Amino acid sequence: MKHNLKSALSHVLVHEGGWADHPRDPGGATMKGVTIAVFRRFYGEEKSKQDLHDITNEQLQHIYKTGYWDKCKCDDLPSGVDYAVFDAAVNSGPGRSSKWLQAAIGANQDGAIGPNTLAKVQAIEPVKVVNDMCEQRLAFLKALRTWRTFGRGWGQRVAGVRATAAVMAGGDLPDVALVEPFKIVKRGSKGEWVKKLQGALGSNADGLFGKNTEAALKKWQLANGLEPDGVAGRNTYRAMGLIA
Repeated sequence: MKHNLKSALSHVLVHEGGWADHPRDPGGATMKGVTIAVFRRFYGEEKSKQDLHDITNEQLQHIYKTGYWDKCKCDDLPSGVDYAVFDAAVNSGPGRSSKWLQAAIGANQDGAIGPNTLAKVQAIEPVKVVNDMCEQRLAFLKALRTWRTFGRGWGQRVAGVRATAAVMAGGDLPDVALVEPFKIVKRGSKGEWVKKLQGALGSNADGLFGKNTEAALKKWQLANGLEPDGVAGRNTYRAMGLIA
């Protein structure tokens, strides 16, 4: 729906975080949800990972609007459906997102949202479209060989999108798990999120973030393409599958 881009983008960026270059992530180096391949497609093949790391707000907004929102005709989709399609496009590509929408509404799955798709989507209750599309998306993700590594986070993301999109569409909050809040922890921190971090690292989960936990975290971050700063925040938790 027109005027929903700003709200939808804010929800997308909650999931995307900042810089990551996980060796098992098929998308490669990523900054705020923009992969190195997408960045180069917009701004030139000579662009480096450092250029992506330093992406400007203007570049980011241009990529999201023209590469995803406009390409999926989100201005013409019902509220809630637009966000579900947009988030899926950012995460898995506009063509695949369009096919999931088309499968959900019984349209020809050609990956291009045109008049026929738009007419069909208007004829179905938006919350049903959101739920059916998210089921299509989740089934695809579960079939990927990287589900074992990233599945927990991906599943939480789809659940969060489903819930937010349903509310945007005028429905009730679904009985699904939302994106789990998190606490940034570092040396000297203590509590439940330190225990979760230590468990993911295979360390003694005593809930106390000391020098051993810091050393283990830095080693893990370095091995997984993250900045080895010894601080556990969104990117670290996402790579570990603790949050979406």
